[in-house]
Amino acid sequence: MRISLITLEVDRRGKEGLICADNMRADITVAFYLRVNETEEDVLKVAKSVGVERASDKVAVNELFNAKFSEALKTVGKQIDFVKLFENRSEFRDSIVQEIGNDLNGYVLEDVAIDYLEQTPKVSLDSSNILDAEGIKKITQLTAFQNVITNELERDEELAVKKKNVETREAMLELERQQADAEAKQKREISSVIAREMAETRKIEEEERKKSETAVIMVEQDLAIQRENQQREIEVAGQNRLRAVVIEEEKVTRARDLEIVSREREVDLQRIEAERAIELEKKKKSPMLSASVLRSIKQWRKKKSVSKKFAKLVKRSVLSKHAC
Repeated sequence: MRISLITLEVDRRGKEGLICADNMRADITVAFYLRVNETEEDVLKVAKSVGVERASDKVAVNELFNAKFSEALKTVGKQIDFVKLFENRSEFRDSIVQEIGNDLNGYVLEDVAIDYLEQTPKVSLDSSNILDAEGIKKITQLTAFQNVITNELERDEELAVKKKNVETREAMLELERQQADAEAKQKREISSVIAREMAETRKIEEEERKKSETAVIMVEQDLAIQRENQQREIEVAGQNRLRAVVIEEEKVTRARDLEIVSREREVDLQRIEAERAIELEKKKKSPMLSASVLRSIKQWRKKKSVSKKFAKLVKRSVLSKHAC
């Protein structure tokens, strides 16, 4: 007898699909893994039920257990709603194993695997079947409800996306506004700094220009004063030269006048001597002429000579003052 692992499959689909507690059908494929239990008693049971040669024959074993496994599958499936069945596969599997039990005519159930599980399409259901009609109704309700929920979720998603887009756009606009405000503020500050610097530069330039103009004016004033002083010195020098010339001329004139006076005096003295000689001659000739008459004549001549000299001195003094 061959003792090897045997795999049996129970496949129920379409109108033969598994009916759940909520009368919805499920297309399902379940794999059952069997082997002969390695005890003398169980080996004898297998030999009696299928024969030694067919102990590991898949067809023979399937004929032996297909009905049992299908019934266990239907029994457990009818106890669970489709959604729970779909969500709790491990619980569904354990319930199948428990429903099958250990009395397998010498075989041991090693494992159960749910290879395929999906809702039976609505087009495969029979609307004239009361159970299928309930299933169709359930599917329609669930589908409609799910469609509503899906639609709400989609609309909520669109709304959330739109809201998020709006919030993002508002945030971007706010950031752009803040950036624009910051840039404008920076430009204003830069313009203010530039304006202050330009004003300060113009102020400094104006001060420097005033200083330069003041320096030029002071230089011009100094030059004018120097020119005036030079002109005054020139004029003073000229006046001094004129005064010196006048003084020299006056000295020369005085010397000449003194010389003239001296000559005139000498001439007068000579004339007086001559007149005296004449007088003496006359006196000798006219003894009757009195001494008083002679004195009067001498005094008159003397006054006349002094008056002429005084007039000449006054004239030179006036000319000297006009020259200065």
